[in-house]
Parts: sequence; C-alpha cells; structure tokens
Amino acid sequence: MILSDLLTAKVFDDAGVRLGRVIDARFALDGQPEAEASLAQARLVGLLVSPHSRGSYLGYERRDLNAPWPIAKLERWRHRGSFLVLWEDLHSIDDDGVHLRAGFTRNDVRLG
Repeated sequence: MILSDLLTAKVFDDAGVRLGRVIDARFALDGQPEAEASLAQARLVGLLVSPHSRGSYLGYERRDLNAPWPIAKLERWRHRGSFLVLWEDLHSIDDDGVHLRAGFTRNDVRLG
C-alpha cells in the first residue's frame, strides 16, 4: 500500500461508526541522514482525520501559518473537529477504509 491509497479513505471507530476521512499523514524523521545529500529515515506517526472535508489542510494547521488570513480562517473552519490518530491506534486497513482500535485517542492535529 502507498500513501495515496489512504488519502480520502473513510475512517471508522471500533463500533463501525464513520468518523471522517484521512486527509493527511504525519511523519517523524529518526536519526541522522546516512549521507550528506539524503534525509533521515521517515517513520509514519499517524493519520489526520477530518469529519467535514476530503481535502488537505494545505499546511494551515500549523500554529504559525495564518496568512493570508481569509484562507487560513476558511481552512480551519473546513477542518474543524479534525484529529490525529497515532499509528498504534489503527486496528486494520481494508477496502472499506481505516478501522481504529477500541479506546483510540483523538490527538491534536499539531502533534508530531
């Protein structure tokens, strides 16, 4: 599976209730780059879920990105209620979408 397969996938809780769609992913860079011209190894931290939109935040979820203000305000409104689900909270991924484990945590989208 590649990341583009997950984008816009439906997300369900453990009871099968639809929570929204995957709109983005969060990665962490671990360690040092192996060579001067390369990046450190990337590790998937989790998936961003939006209950109201299919599109990306376009980076406006970052605290310091707020200009131009009309676009920032619109994007924050479109993605109200969005949350980050950590990788360890995923139960399974199938043709229906992403299924979360019982007791998953809705993390702040700015985490990670």
